Amino acid sequence: MSATAPYPGPSPIRRPVAAAAFLAALVGMVLGLLLAGAGPASAHAALTGSDPQDGAVVDTAPKEVTLSFSEAIAVGDDSIRVLDPSGKRADTEAGPKDLTEGSTVRYGVALHSGLPDGTYTVAWQAISADSHPISGAFTFSIGAPSDTTVALPSQEAGGGPVGVAYDIARYAAYGGFVLLVGGGAFVLVCWRGGASALPMQRLVVRGWLALTAATLAMLLLRNPYTGSGKFADAFDLAGLQAVLETKPGAALVSRLLLLGAAALFIAVLFGTYARREDELERKDLTFGLAVGGGVVATGIAATWAMSEHASTGIQANIAVPVDILHLLAVAAWLGGLVSLLVALYRTPEIGSGAVRRFSAVAFGSVVVLAATGIYQSWRQVGSWSALTGTRYGQLLIVKVALIGVMLAVAWFSRRWTGRLTDPAVTASGSRDAEETGAEGTGTEEAAAPAQDPAADPERAAQLARQRAVLTATKKKRIRDADPERSGLRRSVLAEAAVAVVLLAVTTMLTSTEPGRTEEEAAAGSPAAAAPTADGAVNLSMPFDTGGRNGKGTVRIDIDPGRTGSNGLHVWIDGSDGKPMDVPELKLALTLEAKEIGPLPVAPDRVAEGHWSASGVLIPMAGDWKIDVTVRTSDIDQVTIDENVKIG
Repeated sequence: MSATAPYPGPSPIRRPVAAAAFLAALVGMVLGLLLAGAGPASAHAALTGSDPQDGAVVDTAPKEVTLSFSEAIAVGDDSIRVLDPSGKRADTEAGPKDLTEGSTVRYGVALHSGLPDGTYTVAWQAISADSHPISGAFTFSIGAPSDTTVALPSQEAGGGPVGVAYDIARYAAYGGFVLLVGGGAFVLVCWRGGASALPMQRLVVRGWLALTAATLAMLLLRNPYTGSGKFADAFDLAGLQAVLETKPGAALVSRLLLLGAAALFIAVLFGTYARREDELERKDLTFGLAVGGGVVATGIAATWAMSEHASTGIQANIAVPVDILHLLAVAAWLGGLVSLLVALYRTPEIGSGAVRRFSAVAFGSVVVLAATGIYQSWRQVGSWSALTGTRYGQLLIVKVALIGVMLAVAWFSRRWTGRLTDPAVTASGSRDAEETGAEGTGTEEAAAPAQDPAADPERAAQLARQRAVLTATKKKRIRDADPERSGLRRSVLAEAAVAVVLLAVTTMLTSTEPGRTEEEAAAGSPAAAAPTADGAVNLSMPFDTGGRNGKGTVRIDIDPGRTGSNGLHVWIDGSDGKPMDVPELKLALTLEAKEIGPLPVAPDRVAEGHWSASGVLIPMAGDWKIDVTVRTSDIDQVTIDENVKIG
């Protein structure tokens, strides 16, 4: 016999490796698309107004600058900074004052007295109640606009390389949670024999490692993620201490402690439990592991629910337990699906009974997902317009569609499950093939010179390797001889591929501003045709030209809002809330009751998304109609109008 081991045929691990490589590539592609195209995630809270307003020109220096938000926020000493035209601090640096009254969340900073005329920059940064950083900047002028050396920040809070790293850790944390909880539940509920299967042990342990590593990374990156955006600040002890005093920091530390308990669960499940042979003792241990594992899994899920979207907004006391149930159902379904895929490809011992039990678990998980998902959708979206007109609503539609695709594929899996044959049945039918293979091996060894393996340890090791390869090949032949099992593997692989995309979309939803609060923030902007205390008029008019990037909001200030000469400022914000330039902007004023007008106004562009006109003459008081024409491309334009009382 040659010293080289014979070619064993197709590798018994080639298909599972290819499947794993396919899923890994899909994960990488999805993460790459999401992280590259999504940009910094929107947060739950949003800036709804300020005094002075963005772009306003005031006659005298205000005593303070105030900012209003749609939801509660956490602020630090430097969360609101006011900079003069030369870049020096114009505020007293005493830190923001909480001016919140009732449901109106407002913070302000005091300004130095005697500020000179010019353009001032307000830069702010805070942390939303659902743990996501928010930031922004705007300008106002005292007396008249001027040049300024202050550059508005181009990067939002939570962006840059640190933001990308933090987002990757978030995706890894959810993936690890699904594998850890779903894999453990699959072994305990569906296939207890899997406790002795090495591939199942590796799957659950890798889920635990991924979740632990991702949680540690998020804890260290939390300070630069919500602050400076520099990796070096990850090891700043003062910053880390400040993070531990926040709700997200406490949630991450709690998750690490619970993962210590999860490590004990894994050790017992794949150690003592796997070796226990007495059925009564095994039953008692199963109950203990189910209770303990359920408590730990619920606690880990709560670290998300109590620090993100569910913990803020309406009905938080109901939303938190509902979110916990939703996360556990996702883990039981998707994690169990991956466990089934690994079992079908790597362990020929799994039988049809285990597959049917998982089918029942998956059905129950889908029912829970449907019930909790309907409630979450109502709470986070709130209206049909938010479902189709906000990023959160659009992602939710994608998620529902993916669940529909998974259910369709699962229907085919159930058909294969109904015809699945246990390995024990096919083993007896393949015994002749095994014996034939054994005879071939014996003949080959007989052809070789008689030799005592004990006298040649190297030869003995080589023979052991050959026997292991032949055994693996025979097991694979037995497993692949069942066409129903092969069909089930293919359908489960398709389910797992869709599940990867579904998990990525679900993770994106946790960091995207809910549609309900996005619409509430838009509604919280200055009311249309609302006169201010000093008589000036503010208008806010949404528009949609119907073309690409054709949605936005026109904001108009008319000061002093009386007959005679007035100053007019126009700002255009895109659908993302950022300043938006357009090729053409036209205004006209009409007093229909007196048949005056339309009087055209041609404002001049003064900055990105900002136009102004001086000396706008309004001849008499009355209800004036203001027509605004916005053109966003060569062919896309719209004219909107609003009535305003002047004089």
